[in-house]
Amino acid sequence: MKRLLATTAMLLAMTMASHADIVLGGQTWSFNGVDTLTLTPVVPGGNQPLNVQCIICGANQPQQSPTFGYTDFGNAGNQTSEVYFSTNVSGGANPGTNTIGIGYDGTFLRNYLIANGDNNLRFTVGVDANDTNQPQTLQSFFLLNLTTHTVLSAFINGTTGNIASQNNGTGFPDYTLGTFDISLGTDIHLGDKLIFFANIQNASRSRARRRCRVRWLGPVSPASWPAWSASGAWR
Repeated sequence: MKRLLATTAMLLAMTMASHADIVLGGQTWSFNGVDTLTLTPVVPGGNQPLNVQCIICGANQPQQSPTFGYTDFGNAGNQTSEVYFSTNVSGGANPGTNTIGIGYDGTFLRNYLIANGDNNLRFTVGVDANDTNQPQTLQSFFLLNLTTHTVLSAFINGTTGNIASQNNGTGFPDYTLGTFDISLGTDIHLGDKLIFFANIQNASRSRARRRCRVRWLGPVSPASWPAWSASGAWR
């Protein structure tokens, strides 16, 4: 996995313990090096709505594979801040705000990608922003190694209002976030557990169903994969 030295300071919902550490979920994660993630207003191809695996969602996912757990934060409708880890619980579960969930076995994720045609083990995440004409803000998104407590991939310091609904309909991602790489290397070892983290601010409050969610979409190429093909999406 390619690693780029991280030098940018972390903001909001996270505090820097040192220049090389970050605190998420009350625990310290090392910034020895990290793949920098880019958020682009590119609507992922393919059929995204219900037939792909969700990572962090605001509602139950009836089409989700029973072997692929996810966070269901419940679409309360009164949250303006949504800070969640993923959790590998079949049928979905809510680990709680800024609370570490159950990690995915790295081998499980790699096998999932290979089974869906991605032998390079690189993927993107689809972000579905359903709002009330007030853009929301993706402040940060991380892929973390839960075993070694290191940051693997990071999107940080998101600009205010950087995610607005441009692809109407719940479950249809509006943005693509990537690129993630979960191949084995110096930062990911056989048996390591991986976990995702997302920080959404200015979340829509007027309608419970209009939230920002993340789904795992498809491989970087070929282009059109169902919603967790090589990219997960916050949906």
